[in-house]
Amino acid sequence: MTLKPALALSLLTLTAGCSEKSSSELPGAVNAVRIVAADPGEWLSYGRTYDEQRFSPLDAINQDNVSRLGLAWYADLDTARGQEATPLVIDGKIYVTTAWSKAKAYEAVSGKLLWEFDPKVPGETAVKACCDVVNRGMAAWGDKLFFGTLDGRLVALDRASGKPAWTKVTVDQSRPYTITGAPRAINGMVIIGNGGAEMGVRGYVTAYDADSGRELWRFYTVPDKPGRNDEEYLRKAEATWKGEWWKLGGGGTVWDAMAYDPELDLLYIGVGNGSPWNQAIRSPGGGDNLYLSSIVAIRARTGEYVWHFQETPGETWDFTAAQHIILADLQIGGAKRKVLMQAPKNGFFYVLDRTTGQFISGRNFVPVNWASGLDPRTGRPIENPDARYDRTGKPFIGSPGAGGAHNWQPMAWDAKQKLVFIPANLAAYPYFPEKDWKPAAQGFNTGGNMAAGAMPAIKAARDAARAATTGALIAWDPVAQKERWRVSYPGPWNGGLLATAGNLLFQGTASGMFNAYSTHDGRQLWSFPAQTGVMAAPVTFSIGKEQYVAVMAGWGGIWSLATGVLAQKSGPVRNISRLLVFKLGGEAKLPDPPPFNAVPLDPPSLTAKPEVVERGSYLYGRYCGVCHGDAAVGGGVLPDLRRSAVLADGGAWQMIVHDGMLKENGMVAWSKVMSAGEIETIRHYVIKRANEDKALGDK
Repeated sequence: MTLKPALALSLLTLTAGCSEKSSSELPGAVNAVRIVAADPGEWLSYGRTYDEQRFSPLDAINQDNVSRLGLAWYADLDTARGQEATPLVIDGKIYVTTAWSKAKAYEAVSGKLLWEFDPKVPGETAVKACCDVVNRGMAAWGDKLFFGTLDGRLVALDRASGKPAWTKVTVDQSRPYTITGAPRAINGMVIIGNGGAEMGVRGYVTAYDADSGRELWRFYTVPDKPGRNDEEYLRKAEATWKGEWWKLGGGGTVWDAMAYDPELDLLYIGVGNGSPWNQAIRSPGGGDNLYLSSIVAIRARTGEYVWHFQETPGETWDFTAAQHIILADLQIGGAKRKVLMQAPKNGFFYVLDRTTGQFISGRNFVPVNWASGLDPRTGRPIENPDARYDRTGKPFIGSPGAGGAHNWQPMAWDAKQKLVFIPANLAAYPYFPEKDWKPAAQGFNTGGNMAAGAMPAIKAARDAARAATTGALIAWDPVAQKERWRVSYPGPWNGGLLATAGNLLFQGTASGMFNAYSTHDGRQLWSFPAQTGVMAAPVTFSIGKEQYVAVMAGWGGIWSLATGVLAQKSGPVRNISRLLVFKLGGEAKLPDPPPFNAVPLDPPSLTAKPEVVERGSYLYGRYCGVCHGDAAVGGGVLPDLRRSAVLADGGAWQMIVHDGMLKENGMVAWSKVMSAGEIETIRHYVIKRANEDKALGDK
């Protein structure tokens, strides 16, 4: 998408009116002119440009010389959790956020640390986060940087010093809201969403004045209780909901994707899943449940609803539409079309008219069994009736699963190759309805039995699950709706993408490599052993005549926490969090990784009765598995409870789990939802699991 200089100037004129002395007019300020002009040597916004294409015109590093790429410098981080941030590069400096919502600034050439800021997120906030204590990055405007914190604050920092300029609490902190996504800075506004639909909240996005932090507008994605919705778009949505959805929040959090078209002044947001997932509980009687799992276009200046397209009506599988949105101009049917492209969790690749929201085309990019296809006129999915576990009351093994065919990891678009590059997951998920399910005051509230599908202690079953769970880098032709080439990975949850004019595609892997591929055919041209999983998307920038590539490394996120045996296949069992920066001829070396000596499986004997263990299995699945792993098999980032030093000590177990002795580390007290006796049943379940796995040969 090419924008006219006159448009950029008019945007800057608009932003200058947002406050008496707009910081966008200061020397060196980040403003509309700079972002729209998109100097190839910098990376000023989350996706580099407002259209979120994640394509760089830099070509000093290319297919002919990428084999000479080496490490220029690295910086160790102080947060050993998942690193998902996209760095910003402005005026020769790199700005990053890390896990636990910390921020840091470095000299881009030397790696010298300039400043760091810790918002001191309380450790107990971790229980509100569905998918690790991650943060995906910043926005820049004027002389400030902006990022969200896990506990729901929007922080503005002075870019030069790292000192806070203002802070706004953007959520009701008594509710299980979080912020993990990067804000966007548009026309003197900072726009931020939130997460928490797994727990039970109502989603929205909010715009704040970049200079003062004053709230400008708020856009809700699901209706409130009937009679409380003043906006017409929300009143229309009411008819698509049943029951008393507002009591559980409804969901629809905008936790990641946004894109912006300055020519249309349209902000596009990707809306998340329902709360709870199970529609039979959330909205008994069905309905489309607008605007869940939808792309919604908003007038950026005012927050006014313009159009929507719902990808998964009546969402019941955690099929969010919060995945990366790309804007581009495509030649379709002999005409140039302004389009929006997305590969959401549900497994279909969508091309929409971004002016009107009209469905242009869609096709599955991974195997899909919840629907047989999309209606060619409306784009509505043709559902498999058996997939509606919420209506049939029977389990359903869904493909894709709740992790999605594509999750938060950013895609990239190469207009020359006319290809979208997708980091895809090929993984199923067992959806089990639960009779008489009730919401809890703490933890996940999905409306299903999260213990019923736990991985059995059967080698053949585990081997089959591992073999069936893979990942791929897919080059997708959005006009033909056809795959052009793919790179297959042994496991899912590989990193976000960067495409460059050097005909290169950069991506990290869960297995700890950082690779460069040919955009022509997917040939691997270069690889670097990062010692840890690399999930974040890389950026590239130039200083002088030197081009650099930078990426955040650090294994974590929901896949490493929740999937147990599968996580052990997908990635290394360690987190070594770093910022890595590369250049041609770079000669820096990483230190040898620290030795990893796993605590051996040496559990006490199982003495509890089967009914006690069964109860513990259910409670573990509902409250513990999303952090400590399916079937109590840890993924390497948080403690593996089978190997816990307190597994044999019921008193110590109660102090940690019931009383919250380790709440500052994120392990809160669970006495809100479980009695001491129930917590003891979980201990016996973990003892059983540890003995089973030891018998299977685990060490």
